Amino acid sequence: MTRAGASAASVQRRRLRRFDTLPGVQFTKRLRDGVRRGEVTCSVRIWMRPHVVVGGRYPMEDGAIVVDDLLPISFDDITPELARASGFKGVVDLLKVAKHGRGENVYLVRFHFVPPATVS
Repeated sequence: MTRAGASAASVQRRRLRRFDTLPGVQFTKRLRDGVRRGEVTCSVRIWMRPHVVVGGRYPMEDGAIVVDDLLPISFDDITPELARASGFKGVVDLLKVAKHGRGENVYLVRFHFVPPATVS
């Protein structure tokens, strides 16, 4: 239990309602155009635990991303090809962005971008 007897899950739900997004679905500014154009369709994330679920829809400026797959991988699975598919120049470039915080588990998130619905 945390603050005033509230469970960790209820605290997380309050945070999600307040920000209307999950923490791990943010993209560095230089990747966002590639995500919107459908050129970047995967992301390597280093988390303590998954922050997304398959089928989940997560807001992003000018639309949303929908998670198609979530795979636990190892650092050895992060190849130059995977780094480039994730929108980075190489493995070192990817790890500079992906490795922050206390995360120890590596995940490959595959997703697609969904533009906002147009109103006629």
